[in-house]
Amino acid sequence: MFQYLLQRLAFAIFGLAALALTVFTIMAATGQLAWLEIPLNYNGQPVENAGMYAQIGLTVLAIGICFFIPTNRRIMQLENSHRKFSINMDDVARAYAAVHAADRASTFRMSSEFDAVRERLSYLRDHPDLSTLEPGLLEVAAQMSHISKELATLYADDKIDRARSFLKQRQEEVDLFNSRLDQAKGISNEMKHWLHEVELEESVASAQLERLRAEMREVMPELGIERVVATDGLNDTNDGRDHDSRIIEMQPKAAE
Repeated sequence: MFQYLLQRLAFAIFGLAALALTVFTIMAATGQLAWLEIPLNYNGQPVENAGMYAQIGLTVLAIGICFFIPTNRRIMQLENSHRKFSINMDDVARAYAAVHAADRASTFRMSSEFDAVRERLSYLRDHPDLSTLEPGLLEVAAQMSHISKELATLYADDKIDRARSFLKQRQEEVDLFNSRLDQAKGISNEMKHWLHEVELEESVASAQLERLRAEMREVMPELGIERVVATDGLNDTNDGRDHDSRIIEMQPKAAE
């Protein structure tokens, strides 16, 4: 608004200045007033009647610019109408958002088009935040809400709440499953590590046992308790399938 007033004031001042220059030039041309006097030199020589030429040039320039004022005025009108249109569209969007939210909450019950639009229009008129809007804007918002009634029914608040509750429950189930999966992975890793340690200990124990057996095989002959298993022949009673084994005790060696 302040910018609009400043533009109007500038146009008025410029128009008055152009009118004053025109009147002053006409009166100077008729001899009623004197021409402007400007001391102007060109190429070292004084220019005669330089003030008159400057005054006439300024007057012609001011008159020429005045022809562009109506064009600028039309541009300003277009800008103002565009600004008003934007404001109106914002108001319509705000009113539509309010009535659409009420429609999603199943506030309206009328089924016929006329009654449904009238019911929505009555709701908008009674709305505390929309009481200052024009009736035409409220009517447009009510008609838009009736057109999008199926959309409001599809995305009703109770359906959205049920969908969110279902998704929340699914998310909790997924989180619980992930926690159990992490726990199972931890147990599996622990069992693998434990099995590796047991196998390593068994391998060490087996190696120690083999080494002990080797040491005993070396020590037992020295102690005179070595046992020799001799095989003389086959056992006739078993059709040659069993061996006749005898264990012979070795005598201890005499002390040297």
